Order: sequence, then C-alpha cells, then structure tokens
Amino acid sequence: MALASNYVAQLRTAGLQVTGPRVGILEAVGANPHADTVTIFAAIRLTQPEVSRQTVYDVLNALTSAGLVRRIQPAGSVARYESRVGDNHHHVVCRACGVIADVDCAVGAAPCLTPSENDGGAVGFDIDEAEVIFWGVCAACSTPQVSDQPNSPNRRE
Repeated sequence: MALASNYVAQLRTAGLQVTGPRVGILEAVGANPHADTVTIFAAIRLTQPEVSRQTVYDVLNALTSAGLVRRIQPAGSVARYESRVGDNHHHVVCRACGVIADVDCAVGAAPCLTPSENDGGAVGFDIDEAEVIFWGVCAACSTPQVSDQPNSPNRRE
C-alpha cells in the first residue's frame, strides 16, 4: 500500500490526475525494469483486467511526458520503459538474448559526456543529457552450456 501511495504522490506532483490505470502502470513499470508494452499490459491486466491496450499506450505516453517513466529504444528493439529517471544513467544490451541492464555514468556528473569542442556541432546547445548504449554479450550468454562442451555426454550433434 505504501508503494501505491508513493505513486499517487508522484502523479499529483507531476500535475496528473490520479487514476487506477496510471497507478497500476507505474507499479508494473517499477516491478519490470526495461519492460516493453506487452509485458506492462500483461502485468496490469492481472489486477485491472478492464484496462485496454490503448490505455496502456496513452498512459505510458503521459507518464513519459511528465518525466515519471523513461522510454528507451535500443536499435532493433521495441520501446521499453523504466522508472529510474532523472539520473542520466545508461544501458548495456546483450546482443545474444536482448537483456538490458542499467549502467551508471562512467565519469563525473550528468550528462557524463561532453561533446568535442573541435566539432562545433554542439555550439549553442545547453546539454542536459547523454544517451549511451553499450552492447556486448551478458554473462549468461557467454558461458558455454554443458551440452555445448566437447566430449560432454549431453552434447548436441
């Protein structure tokens, strides 16, 4: 219950009307970091079966515009949502399975990266955010499976 009241306070502070779907979607995003809309829709339908897919999209747009959730979309992926906002963290994506994890800023305070002064493209910009996505292979995907090791009795041929 304390968590729901926290979401109610966040909605009110952001100037948004408090509705069941908004609170439920904030709960779903909080419980499922980097979730896509399908996952969020399935999560909210467990407690609010009357909520439509369109409502989920509309609420996610409103929550993103209000700064209560962050929308990310790594290349080749659908949009994903997270409740960690305001700290300008980055992400790492596994090329094999697609899992996404948070990565804190590498150096210094936000926005972590400063464009080259030699470039000139950023002249006149007041930069407040840098979006960095690291790519690699997660530990689970880079660890050989028992059945893939040579001479294993479970090896697939």
